[in-house]
Amino acid sequence: MREIVRYETERRLLSAVALSAGLSLYAGLFFAIGPSMIQEIDFEQYAEAFPPALQSAFGVEAMGSLEGLFAAELYQFGWVLLLGLYFAYSAGALIAEDIEDGRLDLLLSTPVSRVSVLLGKFASLLAPLLLVNVVVAAAVCLGGILIDDPLSFVDVVMTHVLSIPYLLVCAGLGLLLSVFANSGSVAQRGALGVVFGLFMVESFVTGTDYEWLGTFSPTHYYDPMAILVDGTYDWTGAVILLEAAALLVVLSAFQFQRRDL
Repeated sequence: MREIVRYETERRLLSAVALSAGLSLYAGLFFAIGPSMIQEIDFEQYAEAFPPALQSAFGVEAMGSLEGLFAAELYQFGWVLLLGLYFAYSAGALIAEDIEDGRLDLLLSTPVSRVSVLLGKFASLLAPLLLVNVVVAAAVCLGGILIDDPLSFVDVVMTHVLSIPYLLVCAGLGLLLSVFANSGSVAQRGALGVVFGLFMVESFVTGTDYEWLGTFSPTHYYDPMAILVDGTYDWTGAVILLEAAALLVVLSAFQFQRRDL
């Protein structure tokens, strides 16, 4: 399994570096224009132009501070939505793409179990996941120091630490679809649809009689706005997300072992 993890990780390092650089530049953009935006724009009035669901989804009403601006733009949009979609999409190809290309038959002809293959491929996502969190957290902390308006170091670190269980769930959803699909592209598109759909469900039912439906979405258990703006950490939510990620991997392994290739 170690060789599978190393091989798959090396394949993903370049894209992980590019992703880290892109998100760091995105953070730098808001350090460059954020302070002037906060002074010049009435965000309370700006928020009223959005439907309540979008205000809830992207935390528009809290953008009047640097913490709120980063929580809404970098973390609510860039982390919860875009990075969640990225890891779901990446995981969607882990098994299905190799089945489609015939590489999985060759790999399984060696003395390695199906569970080891699946766990090795899933574990290869950990390195890019940790890299992007470390690099962007450092960029956010450094950027605040450079403009002499630093965000709370602890809150920034906790925003990234608590994002890891959330991103693992997104990857787990992609993995589960990957062991059912015969085509990598089908599994990847399905993973994108599921993660985006769960994000939108949680956003639209907030404050309604159907708010309980939001508990089925991983976004319900990770709230960067609460961490950066209010300094509150949802440890229970993180545990639930870790358990959900573990369950998705177990279900994927169970289905992969039963599957006729």
